[in-house]
Amino acid sequence: MDRFPLPLKAQLPIQGERAELLSGFLFEDPDYGLVQVPAGFNTDFASVKPLRTIAWLLLALGLLVGWFWSEAGAAIGSLGYGALTLYASVVGYGNAAATIHDRLYATAELSRKVADAVFFNALRASGLARWRAWLMWAGVRLGGHWRYNRK
Repeated sequence: MDRFPLPLKAQLPIQGERAELLSGFLFEDPDYGLVQVPAGFNTDFASVKPLRTIAWLLLALGLLVGWFWSEAGAAIGSLGYGALTLYASVVGYGNAAATIHDRLYATAELSRKVADAVFFNALRASGLARWRAWLMWAGVRLGGHWRYNRK
């Protein structure tokens, strides 16, 4: 059974980072039922840009600190490379699941914990490997409280 009965159709903006759905979108969650996203809804898909920013800041800070204290600079730079690797592991994946998740966070029709569980289920239903789905789920569990029910 296809858990996404309709294709994801979105108009990407010329400027800005949000896309607008051109038609309705659905996900049939095996545990929580049907999640509907109406046409016109705005999504930023998977919000991983902050991770990229953190990675570059750590790399720059590592370089700067390394001029004065090489061991600390190397440690900070290594954290930056780790963050960049993590970013590369998740960027560009799960747009359908992220759209469902954005809708659930915007409306708060389900609790944050349940919305994150639906996100994981949608990631897996869209074919993502379990490890990648887990990374993305862990990211929203760690940092999603800033976005839940806030526009």
